[in-house]
Amino acid sequence: MNSGIVERLITELMKLPGIGRKTAQRLSFFIMGMPEKDAFSMAKAITELKEKAGFCRHCFNITEDDICSICRGTSRDRGRICVVEEPSNLIVIENTKAYKGLYHVLLGVLSPIDGITPEMLRIRELVERVKKGGISEVILATNPNTKGETTAQYIAGLLKPLGVKVTRIAYGLPIGGDIEFADEVTLTKALEGRREV
Repeated sequence: MNSGIVERLITELMKLPGIGRKTAQRLSFFIMGMPEKDAFSMAKAITELKEKAGFCRHCFNITEDDICSICRGTSRDRGRICVVEEPSNLIVIENTKAYKGLYHVLLGVLSPIDGITPEMLRIRELVERVKKGGISEVILATNPNTKGETTAQYIAGLLKPLGVKVTRIAYGLPIGGDIEFADEVTLTKALEGRREV
């Protein structure tokens, strides 16, 4: 039986994605055993995040400023926008160092079954950015699953009439993967996304 304080922390930790009761209990007991200084430092980091972080007014990336460092960057290709679902996706793409354009974070994906409609995402703001001009390509980098595909198709339908080039990230077999272990959907997408060598 856990004390009320521990139970409250377990309940709070279970609100995090992918954290069930057992993991929340382990984390709670780990935090309890941490040096006080480290636990308070963690609590302070969470408090500062909630107090100081917000979304960039242009791309909706997480920032402490009105406009994020990527949107302010002078060396970025301002004619390209890469559309991602969440700020975490932006970080992964940015870490590749292969993309030098701007971003647009939707803050979710379309999911009618979950009640998530276009008005709940940052799609209107993306369309407005494209309408202002100067954008030559919009790269749709939503996840290759049903919700990501639906969202990409919806956005493409809104942007193509504006005369901008709309592309979709390629997907298929991972580098170093074996064809014999790939599922049919992955192989189909790999064949569809083939390119000349």
